[in-house]
Amino acid sequence: MPYRPIRDVLRNRPFPTVAPNHSIRECAFIMKEWKSSAVLVVDGDRLLGIFTERDIVFRCVALSCPLDTIHVAHVMTKDPQTIHIDKPFGHALHLMYEGGYRHMPVIDDSGAAVGLLSAQDALALDGALLEQELVRREEITVVL
Repeated sequence: MPYRPIRDVLRNRPFPTVAPNHSIRECAFIMKEWKSSAVLVVDGDRLLGIFTERDIVFRCVALSCPLDTIHVAHVMTKDPQTIHIDKPFGHALHLMYEGGYRHMPVIDDSGAAVGLLSAQDALALDGALLEQELVRREEITVVL
């Protein structure tokens, strides 16, 4: 699993994006619709930043920001750590652990945003491996 390329983990999975002039409330609604805890802030395919549910709580709600009038560009994390789509998934997990964040934008050779990794992706892979192991054990039990 850790050596698996990010490209294989993402498998062309769509990801939520917003423009820098979206309001905080609009971003929260998009996160809700996508069932995602983060959105990438882009201008075309150029990555400008990332905005997460933690940003909503710590940078907006806790400071009583007006959610309908503040643009995401003012509260997003600008120039976030990114990773290339061909790097190993384990490298992304290491960077996320070291940096203390749960999401990482994925870019291609041109620097365009092509995906969004989350710590949950590691859980999904572990879950699939666990399921395979349980099936294998059940098959062994039937044979014995």
